[in-house]
Amino acid sequence: MQYFVVDAFTDRPLAGNPAAVLVLDAWPEADWMQALAAEFNLSETAFVVPQGQGHGLRWFTPGVEVDLCGHATLAAAHVLLHEQQTGAAAIDFHTRSGLLRVEPDGDGYAMRFPAIAMAPVTDTSEQQRIAAMLGEQPDELLIGPNYLAVFGSQTQVAALKPDFSALATLAEGRGVIATAPGDAHNFVSRYFVPSCGINEDPVTGSAHCALAPYWANRLGRDTLRARQISARGGELACRVVSDAVVLAGQAVTVMRGQLAAPVYSKRD
Repeated sequence: MQYFVVDAFTDRPLAGNPAAVLVLDAWPEADWMQALAAEFNLSETAFVVPQGQGHGLRWFTPGVEVDLCGHATLAAAHVLLHEQQTGAAAIDFHTRSGLLRVEPDGDGYAMRFPAIAMAPVTDTSEQQRIAAMLGEQPDELLIGPNYLAVFGSQTQVAALKPDFSALATLAEGRGVIATAPGDAHNFVSRYFVPSCGINEDPVTGSAHCALAPYWANRLGRDTLRARQISARGGELACRVVSDAVVLAGQAVTVMRGQLAAPVYSKRD
């Protein structure tokens, strides 16, 4: 069984967000996929199988299976289109979040994802609780699948030193996205999700399904340049189209390998 490790949302290796990708003939047991994701210990491991005219796609962090992941979707498309050279004009992925289409876009790939709406947090105690976890009071706090904490400057977001133990007490799968206007981009962000076993995700496509609509509305424009300012960092082009967000970025293969036979046999 061959695997690939791909750095997504970057044009150079050892930056962006790494994801392991395995293209299989049929679905293994979920426990096996979860155990292998823990073994890779990357923020996401993507499993791909043929499904109809497209492919089924599932994503696992080291701790849980998730409903949506942008960078591992980009990595999976890169493996199919670049490494395996399927020759397809586009890739349709069937996922827990519905049908996701990925198309070549210049030197990278464009993905159409569902937009995520956020609502203001009006409860003062909840605002204070999240501010304490981040170590800084945001100018604005919203909630959806994650919290969205909006700050006044890139410097504030870059300087955040969250309490990861406190953040881990949030409901499983819920994290905090910190964002602000960018110095050289329309906006910047960081994403903290210890409840999924990831203190800080390097570059998070799914977070931009909420970030892009928020900033498009605030800035009055539907195309935006974004950077996630983690230690590795990553670049995204975002376009808001009705109830969808088109995310574009590049990807680079950094590893190709094979699982040893005893590991492979555990899928039986």
